[in-house]
Amino acid sequence: MSYKLPASSISEIEAPYQLVSQLPDNHGQLIGGDIIINDGAGALVSDSMTDPRIHWVYFMLGCGGLVPWNAMISATPFFLTRMTGSPLQSSFSSYLSMTFTGAQFIFLIHATATVKQSPPSWRASRTMNILAVLVSLLVLSTFIRIPPGWFFTFVILNGICQAAASVYMSSAFYAGASLFGPSYLQAVMTGQAAVAVVMSSVQVMTSLTSVFGEAPKSIDTAGNGAAEERSASIFLSISLLFLVATAMAHSWMITLPEYKAKVGVLEHKRFPITSDSDSDELEMLVSHGPITTSADNNAQVFRVFNATFIYQFTAFYVFVVTLAVFPPITISIGPSNPRIHPLLFSSFHFLIFNIGDFVGRYVCSFPRLIIWSARQQVVLAALRTLFIPLFLICNVQRPSSTNIITPVITSDILYMFILYMFGMTNGYVSSVSVMAASSLDRSPRLKGRDDVDVAATVANFCITAGLAVGSVASFAVRAAVCDCNPFTE
Repeated sequence: MSYKLPASSISEIEAPYQLVSQLPDNHGQLIGGDIIINDGAGALVSDSMTDPRIHWVYFMLGCGGLVPWNAMISATPFFLTRMTGSPLQSSFSSYLSMTFTGAQFIFLIHATATVKQSPPSWRASRTMNILAVLVSLLVLSTFIRIPPGWFFTFVILNGICQAAASVYMSSAFYAGASLFGPSYLQAVMTGQAAVAVVMSSVQVMTSLTSVFGEAPKSIDTAGNGAAEERSASIFLSISLLFLVATAMAHSWMITLPEYKAKVGVLEHKRFPITSDSDSDELEMLVSHGPITTSADNNAQVFRVFNATFIYQFTAFYVFVVTLAVFPPITISIGPSNPRIHPLLFSSFHFLIFNIGDFVGRYVCSFPRLIIWSARQQVVLAALRTLFIPLFLICNVQRPSSTNIITPVITSDILYMFILYMFGMTNGYVSSVSVMAASSLDRSPRLKGRDDVDVAATVANFCITAGLAVGSVASFAVRAAVCDCNPFTE
C-alpha cells in the first residue's frame, strides 16, 4: 500500500534517516514530480519535504563540476597567443580536448566502479580543493612567460589533472543528487550550463575591455597577446572564487539532517562515530543491509548499464557530435564582417553556444516539454550529426597553404543561430536522456532505488566517454577542413 503523507506529518526528529537498505525493490515511485519512498509499512518520504536550499547547492555543484572545462576552453585564445611560432599552435584546441576528455574517461572508469566505496562528501570536498589549486596555477600563468613548448606541456598537464579531479567530484554529486530525485539531477545539469553562460559573459565583457580602441586583427598575430592575457586573468580569477564559494556551500549542505537522510546510506562507510547517538544512527542506516563487495558493485554497474542502454547511448552520442566540432572547429570560424575583432567574435561564439545549452537544459524543468521516449531521443541525437557539415560550410579559416574554399554561409548572424541551435539540442537531449536513465518510472528494468545513483553515475560515464570520442573525432574533422596532418598543422 502506498500513499503520500503531508509534510507536517514527518519531522526531522521523527524521521532522521530513510532505511534505504531495508526497502523492497519496488519502493521508489515517481508521482507528480516527487519521489515517493515506500518503506514497506506505509511510511513515505517525498522530495517536496526536502530543504529547497539543497536544490540550489546541487545547482552550484553542477556549476563547479564544469568550471575546469569551461575555464580551459574559454582561455583558448590566451593559450594560442602564448604558443605563437610553435607548430602545435594550430592543433592545440584538438590536443586540449583529446587529452582533457581522454583523461576524464580513464579516471571515470575507476570513479564509476568505486562510486559506492567512498562517501560522496569526502570525494567532492577534496577534489574541489585540488581544482582550486590547479585553477590558481592557470591564473599565475597569465603573469609569467615561458617558452611555447613548455607552456604547451604545462597547460596539457594542468588539464589532465583537472580532468581527473573533476570526474571524482562529478561522480560524487551525481550519485547524491540522484537519491533526491530527477529534479535534483536536472538542477545539476542546468548548473553545468549556467556556469558556462556566466563565464562566457565575463569573457565577452573582458574581451570588449581588452580590445577597446584596437583595430581588428588575427588572433595569431595580435601583437604580444596583451588583450588575451587580461581577459583570461579576469575570468580565471572569477572561476577560482566560485570554486571556493561552492566548496563552502557543500560543506554546509552535508551537515543538514535532510542530506543525511537521503545520502547517508552512501556516506556511512567513512562517517566518524563521535558519540553514542551517531553510532545509533549509523546502525539504523546499515542494519539488515547486505555487505557488498567490489565484484558485486561491478556486476551492478554492468546490469544497470544494460537496463538503461538506449538512454546511455543517447547521452554518449550527443557529446560525440558536440566535441567533434566544438570548440576545435568552431573556434576556427572567423567573422565575415572585417570590422569585428576576431577575439570578440571568438568570445561571443562561446557565449551563444552556452546560452543555447542552458536553455535546452532549463526547458527540461517543464514536464510537458520533456520527451521521454527512448526511440525519439535516439533520433534527435542522430539528427544532430547534420550540424557538422553546416559548420564546415561556414567561414572556416584554413591554413594559407590549402586551397581557398568560398564559404556557403557568409552571414555571421546565421552562423550564430546555427551555433545556438547546436547548443540548445546538446543541452536538451543530454538532459532528458540522463533524467530518464535514472528514473524508476522511465527505466522499469532498474531494480529499486539502490540502482538509481548507479544509473546516474553510469550516465555521467557515458557523457565523458562521448566527450573523449568526440575530441578524437575532431582531428578527423580538422583533417577534412585543412587537407593536412591535423596533429602537426
